[in-house]
Amino acid sequence: MGNVKLIVIYPCPKDIESFERVYKNEHVPMAVEKLGGKTKIVASKIVGSPQGTPPFHRIAEIHFPSMETLQACAASEGGKQTITNAVAISSGGAPIFLVAEEEVFVF
Repeated sequence: MGNVKLIVIYPCPKDIESFERVYKNEHVPMAVEKLGGKTKIVASKIVGSPQGTPPFHRIAEIHFPSMETLQACAASEGGKQTITNAVAISSGGAPIFLVAEEEVFVF
């Protein structure tokens, strides 16, 4: 299995400014510090959808070199703290957590 990633999808928060402040100033630094084994974090802010108002506000992708590394991170104390914090800051409802194997097509 190639590179894998943990995807966290945040619903639209009740207060966008408050969410963004906590996300950028507290949650992202926590993830950088406590998620061992990651190779990169990609944080996307949803700005629109051709289908109307998007149901999600942010999508975070935390990349790992292997499934074993991702699982070890999630089971670690730092991983548990960061996942718990992701749920706590998500004021628009519980975030969705997915594990994906990445395929890249380069043109």
